[in-house]
Amino acid sequence: MRIFVVEDERDLNRVISKRLMKELYSVDSCYNGEEALDYINTGEFDTIILDIMMPKLNGIEVVKTMRAKKNTTPVLFLTAKDSVSDRVTGLDTGAEDYLVKPFAFEELLARIRVILRKQANETTNIFNISNLSVDIATRQVKRGSNSINLSAKEFDILEYLIRNKGKVIY
Repeated sequence: MRIFVVEDERDLNRVISKRLMKELYSVDSCYNGEEALDYINTGEFDTIILDIMMPKLNGIEVVKTMRAKKNTTPVLFLTAKDSVSDRVTGLDTGAEDYLVKPFAFEELLARIRVILRKQANETTNIFNISNLSVDIATRQVKRGSNSINLSAKEFDILEYLIRNKGKVIY
């Protein structure tokens, strides 16, 4: 799954990106809103983690521009703006979720999993097809009672295919 991290605080951007890569997500990142729009307009992401207070173009304007162009990529605001009115504005602008800094990384990961489940119209992290069981959270694959060990790339491909079952993949 491909995640785009937009955070102007470079150290935090690196920490988030590294941790997501450790969780075996594919990660792209940038440091301002204008650059973010360039990435968003030229690439496809499964979700975007977006700060609000950024140079050149703030996160609210990024989401407004995305939604005006009919881009439905899920957005999770990760920001220090913590008032109720800030949260309401962020969600009403078109974000799927809103998490306030400082945050627990486990919570961020759980929120990402929720967003990805919603995209696939699923209510669980476990996908079952015939006697194949794939647990997205733990990255475990079983056929019947037998565990199957997959490389990170193999798992990513399997997850992508399962999340897009019934669709033609190019």
